Amino acid sequence: MAQPGMFVRKASGLVRSWSVFDGFVYAFFSINLVTLGFYIFAFAPYIPEANLLTAIVISCIFIIFEVFVYGLLVAVMPRAGGDYVWQSRILGGGIGFVLSITGWAWILWHWVPLYGNMLAFNVFAPILGMLGGWTGSAGFTNAASWFISTNGFFVSSLVVIGLAFIYVSLGMSWYARIQKFCFYLGMAGMATMIIIMLTNTQTDFIAGFNHYATNFFASGSGDVYQQVLAASAEGGYTAAPINRIAVGASLALIPMVVFFNLWPNWGATLYGEVRGASDFRRNFWSMAAGLIATTILALIVLGLIARVIGWDFYNAANFTYYEGTSPFGAYPYPVLLVSFLTDSPLLQMWLLISMSAWFFGWCGTVFLSSTRVIFAAAFDRILPEWMARVSTKFRSPVNALTVMAIGGVIVSAGMHYTANLETLALNSTVVIAVTYFGTTVAATILPYKDPELYKASPIARLKLFGLPLITVTGIIFGGFLLFLFYMWATDAVYGINEPTSYIYMAVLYTISILIYVGSKAYRRKQGINLDEIHKSIPVE
Repeated sequence: MAQPGMFVRKASGLVRSWSVFDGFVYAFFSINLVTLGFYIFAFAPYIPEANLLTAIVISCIFIIFEVFVYGLLVAVMPRAGGDYVWQSRILGGGIGFVLSITGWAWILWHWVPLYGNMLAFNVFAPILGMLGGWTGSAGFTNAASWFISTNGFFVSSLVVIGLAFIYVSLGMSWYARIQKFCFYLGMAGMATMIIIMLTNTQTDFIAGFNHYATNFFASGSGDVYQQVLAASAEGGYTAAPINRIAVGASLALIPMVVFFNLWPNWGATLYGEVRGASDFRRNFWSMAAGLIATTILALIVLGLIARVIGWDFYNAANFTYYEGTSPFGAYPYPVLLVSFLTDSPLLQMWLLISMSAWFFGWCGTVFLSSTRVIFAAAFDRILPEWMARVSTKFRSPVNALTVMAIGGVIVSAGMHYTANLETLALNSTVVIAVTYFGTTVAATILPYKDPELYKASPIARLKLFGLPLITVTGIIFGGFLLFLFYMWATDAVYGINEPTSYIYMAVLYTISILIYVGSKAYRRKQGINLDEIHKSIPVE
């Protein structure tokens, strides 16, 4: 039990503002098909024998066990901070702080420029490019090109920081309203996109693509569609047939695909603010529904892309874009490509703007979950106590949010101007996966490490093969994470197994270790024992 004065104050100051549906929408946006999905699918050609659909399905099956692990842990300890709280109470304060603060704070600064990249690709460039084509204004066209330059990407990252800061500072209730509005608008856009693809043919697309590629996006002339395919073939790439399941070859694509779908548990750090969080089934389905719905939607959309746009062309367009050999003068964003199937400016703008809601409903995830980990560590007195301050009006940890915003600006500048953005994308995935592995280990050993806590929880009766369900699912998901770590470490295609990546990640963990050791020594001088704090469940 928590003792008086152990934590920063007697109550966290946070309130349970979210429903289970709000948790579902957050999970659905966290594994975002339009932002994360379309972005990472563009790199699939670098593993040419794999089948993207197969990799998505297999990874979804294993990530279901992740949902089990996190849903069960939330039911045991539904507290703000998620991974940090569970790891620090089961594995120890030092391990919990180092893994969670690195995976949820420092590394999320590195996601900001990735979000900025997607804002430029999915929103600014296609909308401005289309406006430039319809109006004949060089200003719009030049602006579209500028946003996919280094300066444009950096400005897009600053926009992400500004939007995320506003969203999160308004508190959970307002964030829920914003994401629900974007969810409904984005789904309306997705329905429009699917209907357009269902009512057109590949012949229609080739004609529309050649027209817009030539007249709107300042590429070559003639049959640009065939030119893209030819440029891909010259580069040594031809897409494998979409109907070739290729299970063995597709395993190598999974470590890339998880950049998109490893995050249905992204809201787990927020469940101290979700009503009914002690009910495992509610927790499970709020996350699992997001994963399953997104997986089904991805299969439908990719199948329609193969039918209407052409599987060879879609992959060739992505390959030649990143190789710098594409005759098409824009990033091959699938929504932009589908807009070429209609000559109606209003329908094109509706499609591009409504589908941009997938970005605007998602962009707050870059800070929201992280602020709760920083808050929880400050509430436990590891980080400075001012980071645990909660605004009285909106019930949001404003100082933790400020830390994320400042760090995001600094790291965005560094990543955009001094490094190759793509090579750092999966590094960001690895560090979070390490955090997830720590939580998975904690979940697996919970019934044996702290039997009293486990037996008093609502999940104690859930068994599989006579063993605690949380242990069995933890072993399965932990094995999946070990597979990912092995693949990332042994195959150069992921851009991770080189000295710079290892050194950089080691530096981030070292910073966390030094902060914990310094804080523990400082608090000891104040008469505060962090070990005793980490033996107690945080107050609500």
